[in-house]
Amino acid sequence: MRVSGLLVSALIASNASFAVAAQFDFSNEYNTNSIHAQGDQFFIEKVKELSNSKVDITLHSGGALGYKSADHFYAVADNAVQIADTLAGSMAGIDPIFLLSSLPFLVEGEDQAELLYKIAKPYYAEIFEDNDQILLYASPWPASGIWSKEKVDSATSLEGLKIRSYDKNGTLTLREAGAAPVNLSWADVVPQLSTGGIEAVLTSADAGASGSFWEHLDNYSAIQYAIPLNMVHMNRDEFESLSDDERAAVMEAAKLTDEHNWQTVRMRVKDNYQELAEHSVAIHSELPAPFMQHLQESAQPALAEWLEDAGERGEAILAEFNKEK
Repeated sequence: MRVSGLLVSALIASNASFAVAAQFDFSNEYNTNSIHAQGDQFFIEKVKELSNSKVDITLHSGGALGYKSADHFYAVADNAVQIADTLAGSMAGIDPIFLLSSLPFLVEGEDQAELLYKIAKPYYAEIFEDNDQILLYASPWPASGIWSKEKVDSATSLEGLKIRSYDKNGTLTLREAGAAPVNLSWADVVPQLSTGGIEAVLTSADAGASGSFWEHLDNYSAIQYAIPLNMVHMNRDEFESLSDDERAAVMEAAKLTDEHNWQTVRMRVKDNYQELAEHSVAIHSELPAPFMQHLQESAQPALAEWLEDAGERGEAILAEFNKEK
């Protein structure tokens, strides 16, 4: 009986140890088939693998927890949710550095976008650290373009266009270009398209595909506006509550996900364009030079305002970027 009792005690202890595995909720405003949700799922699987299932993370995509990107920063700081995937520009009110990746026409292609991220990453991480959070990894978007009902390829076609922008940079640039921009969180885009509140959207081919934009819009102009970032951040107290091995597993998974996401974004556009073509969306990739010049000139006030707001940090980041690109 004594041996049996010891065995029972050992089993109870083993089960208790298993039962107290760390459990975290992860909020993402974007759809399950978006590049961001898929990257987040990659992270979760890596954490599970590296921690031997001792860290359990549940992804809630499509805004299922009721949080939009604009809500995430303080929701994670307050531990209302432990991890979040957040559009960087939605945190511009926290610090203007978060508008860096969406500065219009600053980067040319994914290589430059990744370089800019690596240069700025310590600045991002410091802001999260100062607010009881840690930066885990970035999730880049494919380059932003213009989804529209009618073809947008001239200053005239932009005039008065009710178009969704996703942050301050887009709003300033599109307004300067003659459009009538409306800054909307992702969750509000399709409802506004359905009711006629907007008639065009500044976003990537990927986002439009995940939102089935072809139900409302027939054209996509690949203006290569920016390659903005989402950032995945975690409540610091929850992170520090983990064991040393578990924290190491989370950070190694984050490193692998960073690498995975930058590789994925380089391949994504080809698949997006194929899906758009299958749904009869006209893709305009060779756009008139006068139109592109008009857009680039319209972007200058946004860049100037960002530099003024970001101050010496912004100047230092851009100086290093221009030196290394």
